Amino acid sequence: MDEKTEELRDIFVEVTDEETVTERQEEGPGSLADADEAAVADRIAAVVATMRERYDFATDLDDDALVTVVRGFYDGADDAAIAEPLDETSDEVFRARMDLHLLDDEDTAFPFALSDLRDARADADDPDTAALADTLDADPETVERALAAASAQEAIRRVSGRFQSQFEDAIPDAALSIQLTEAAQESGLEEAAEDIETDTKF
Repeated sequence: MDEKTEELRDIFVEVTDEETVTERQEEGPGSLADADEAAVADRIAAVVATMRERYDFATDLDDDALVTVVRGFYDGADDAAIAEPLDETSDEVFRARMDLHLLDDEDTAFPFALSDLRDARADADDPDTAALADTLDADPETVERALAAASAQEAIRRVSGRFQSQFEDAIPDAALSIQLTEAAQESGLEEAAEDIETDTKF
């Protein structure tokens, strides 16, 4: 929770004399929290569908599974953790993330620079994985992952990170921030809510 959101929470608690502002999340099935979660999933699914129409996905995962991949990625889960509830391999999740333009720092951490990989691929008469691995003095599996990451980087640059931005717009920074803003507006604290809108995605 950032400083402005925490400040708004304190104001809300003082005004309403409530110890918690998460009660609506605990209302059970059919609550507003459930509806918000469904709306987030729908927005993510819409972005996934747009990307599937535009690109030839390497992953075999269906759209519902890809929504899970997106949520897991933004929750900070690694590929193995995302793969477990899907009964898939971490390699399959990696392929899905590359299709969805979801890269983290580790995806570009190789024993060679991706620029060297691109140069080797451009210079090779037959740029297959084995030949590139020999040129870069690396194992074929590492080169294959690097090729996927490099291709994803290029695709991201071509659309200026548009799909990443759409995923980030679809997923709120925190459910508490949404509920605090709604409660503040209802309590006549519109000015305080406006102060955090620039720092919090809804």
